[in-house]
Amino acid sequence: QVQLVESGGGSVQPGGSLSLSCQASGRITSQSILGWARQKPGQAREFVAAIRWSFWTTRYADSVKGRFTISKDTAKNMVYLQMNNLKPEDTAIYSCTASDGSNWYEPDYWGQGTHVTVSS
Repeated sequence: QVQLVESGGGSVQPGGSLSLSCQASGRITSQSILGWARQKPGQAREFVAAIRWSFWTTRYADSVKGRFTISKDTAKNMVYLQMNNLKPEDTAIYSCTASDGSNWYEPDYWGQGTHVTVSS
């Protein structure tokens, strides 16, 4: 089992920045993939970004490439998502995710989520 607790989020104007943090605990291994997904109002959840726990291999959704950066601190079991140049279409509930390493885009574990609102 893996437990994930997000923090950060909030409201920001278009063009602004926000940073999300995720505290992971439980069965995190070198092959684990930690990441972020989001669910926009009225839509299905979608992949945002992910990072291999023991390496710096990362993947991003096309919609956030160049604007979002995922990072990690393995000593603290933390995963971060720095979001820059935010757009109204980034408004969503953002959840921290974890996979046992077999699938980058379909995680096995989810956090409760944190709200991000981008509006003028």
